[in-house]
Amino acid sequence: MFKNYRLRDFDFKLVILVVSLTVIGIFAIGSAKASVQSTQINGLLMGVAAMLFLALFDYSIVLKFYWLFYLINLVLLILVNTGMGSDAGGAQRWLSLAGIRFQPSELAKILLILFYAAFIMKYKDKINTFKFLAAAIILVVPLLYLIYSQPDLSTTIVVAVVFCIMLFMGGLSYKIIFGVLVVAVPSALVLLYMILQPDQQIIEEYQQLRILGWLHPEEYANTIAYQQTNSKIAIGSGQLLGKGYNTNVISSVKNGNFISEPQTDFIFAVIGEETGFVGACLVIALIILIALECCLCARKAKDLGGVLICCGVGAMIGFQGFFNIGVATGIMPNTGLPLPFVSYGLSSLLSCYMGIGLVLNVRLQAKRVNRGDYGERIG
Repeated sequence: MFKNYRLRDFDFKLVILVVSLTVIGIFAIGSAKASVQSTQINGLLMGVAAMLFLALFDYSIVLKFYWLFYLINLVLLILVNTGMGSDAGGAQRWLSLAGIRFQPSELAKILLILFYAAFIMKYKDKINTFKFLAAAIILVVPLLYLIYSQPDLSTTIVVAVVFCIMLFMGGLSYKIIFGVLVVAVPSALVLLYMILQPDQQIIEEYQQLRILGWLHPEEYANTIAYQQTNSKIAIGSGQLLGKGYNTNVISSVKNGNFISEPQTDFIFAVIGEETGFVGACLVIALIILIALECCLCARKAKDLGGVLICCGVGAMIGFQGFFNIGVATGIMPNTGLPLPFVSYGLSSLLSCYMGIGLVLNVRLQAKRVNRGDYGERIG
């Protein structure tokens, strides 16, 4: 299970990046809602512990249980959609087991990455066959449906994106990708048109209203677009250096109650208002650097499974960060996704740290080139 690793192979840079981003989040949460700041601090401690444990645990052994992870994932999501799930904010996304309340859809991202890392690696020579692609899609559809039906469209999109990235990194042919895009892009435009029709039955009414509020914010400024409009105003009002940490200005986004629960999905608005353009850019830079560092670890992985783990985690953090910031700045419809390592919520925080722990273990087992082999190659 545990190996004798070399200290120089440990990616301290990645650890510094994720902890720094989490600390920024803790300060922002303390300003947005001080009563939950201590919970997030505890989440950081638990996250670091989980990260270090997984960093030392051989991921090759973990991947052997990939079918077990798939079944656990499926069972947990099924339980959420039954009477065992609990409501929060109009959605049934939470589950309580043994006194622990968590969000299975967050854990689903990590379990899906582990499953498909092993699945693709095992059948890597058949990845461009119809049989493999059909099996891969058939296996992911139940998970996507169970997450979507909570309802949680935003997490469904992230999981689907991670799934596609892992197929691509696994060696999916460009011809297949191009063929899918030729069909998918026009289909997406047609689907969007159908969704915007008054009598559509494709998505929930509140999801349609979020899209309409994004497309026509002036018409929904006091209803569905209220929080997103105020988020953009708050970020803009921060200007270059912001209004100051924990500002007491009554017109601020948190003091004026212009955004409900600003410590979660709209935490970036608090950061932009209080630390300005500089602070907002720092958060964006850290998200990008974490995703890139995961990709750099993938380049040094000893096998395809390690590559897929790193790319899957990097894609999860990068795209989720993009979606969250996109919502806060108004370039995307309101999705309800947390900002990785920053937003309040133990389920999201712990799942992100678990993903980083797996990446660190891949880096610790990086392929090594001895001098003899190197000499033969350059010779």
